[in-house]
Amino acid sequence: MMKPITILAASVALASAAIAQSSAGGFTGNAAPARGGFTGPATVVTVEHAKTLKDDTEVTLRGTIERHTGGEKYVFRDASGTVDMEIDSDRWVGQTVSPQDQVEIFGEVEKKWNAVEIDVKRLRKL
Repeated sequence: MMKPITILAASVALASAAIAQSSAGGFTGNAAPARGGFTGPATVVTVEHAKTLKDDTEVTLRGTIERHTGGEKYVFRDASGTVDMEIDSDRWVGQTVSPQDQVEIFGEVEKKWNAVEIDVKRLRKL
């Protein structure tokens, strides 16, 4: 049988690890995640330009999420047009976004057979 002090020490260690993990990073403005990386200004491209880029090219887009098309699929719009996006549920980080809200999307171009999609890595409501 475990002694109460041992159980308490184990509980504190687990709680500390969970807190440290939950604050390990994430998107905060234009700064890179806490683990480090490039912190220069992002070059914003249009949807039209993003569609011409190579597969896996990192892009930053600004516009609106026009509609949800099912699952993790959405349609994004800027002044130049629309593009399909995949936004995993953990990318919302507690933000609620409507079609009237301007957002900044950081993601990668995903070339499909005859379509282009943006795989969203970070999303920020402006």
